[in-house]
Amino acid sequence: MSWLSNFVRPKIRALVKKSDTPNNLWVKCNNCGTMVYHKDLKETLNVCPTCNHHMKMSARQRINWVLDKGTITDAIIPQTISDPLKFKDNKKYTDRLKVSKGKTQNEDAIIIARGKIGSNNAVVAALDFGFMGGSMGVAVGEGLLEAAKEAINHNFPLVVFTSSGGARMQEGIFSLMQLPRTVIAANKLKENNIPYIVILTDPTTGGVSASFAMLGDVTYAEPGALIGFAGPRVIQSTVNETLPEGFQTSEYLLEHGMIDDVVPRKNLKAVIANTIMHLGNNITKQKLSSH
Repeated sequence: MSWLSNFVRPKIRALVKKSDTPNNLWVKCNNCGTMVYHKDLKETLNVCPTCNHHMKMSARQRINWVLDKGTITDAIIPQTISDPLKFKDNKKYTDRLKVSKGKTQNEDAIIIARGKIGSNNAVVAALDFGFMGGSMGVAVGEGLLEAAKEAINHNFPLVVFTSSGGARMQEGIFSLMQLPRTVIAANKLKENNIPYIVILTDPTTGGVSASFAMLGDVTYAEPGALIGFAGPRVIQSTVNETLPEGFQTSEYLLEHGMIDDVVPRKNLKAVIANTIMHLGNNITKQKLSSH
């Protein structure tokens, strides 16, 4: 028995290394439970082929997908104070940031890049739910301001993908201050006749939904996305009433005139490109008629 334990088993372990057997070959759909092969999921843009559930995409996946290949230039987000309150719960905030940075390979919950969408110039900002739930702290607020500056300086439309649980509690009042700051960014775009297109993805809630996410010239949403300030369970327990079916989904918001359209992910890039073209043509006509 000792021969088997001390010699044979270590040899087998050495032959079958952990790195040779990836544990992410299959992804479980959290809507229908189907196990989807990772290559198939990549081809469907993280949409379940069985139930059409739109799974989350990272900010980097969004950027690389929506911007034409070979046109992408990342924008640098100015440095901000990483832990203004020296916050600590059962773990230091700085430790949480380190974990999220390692997990996503991002500096914070936002990435900004410029490039082309179907041959149309654009600046794109994408929130990453994988980075502390896409929560908005000082860095995200600064990122939105920087994205607006990039769009204004280059005279490009700004396209924003939201995916967030809201304000980042570890930054307290500094996080809440980002709501008016991002509203200012949206207003600056309007003042400079820069088209602002927002794509709401699952989830878009809290302070993000109460600020820049709902201020687009055109607002699209992915199917089935949860969109609202407080979650349905919180609202239901507060008002003590049963909420309508589909409450706070993208389809419900469309039905009640709060967004412009619900667009499946496979069609979204083409829809954004057409929207940019249409808005750009209208702005050109307005400028010509004003002279």
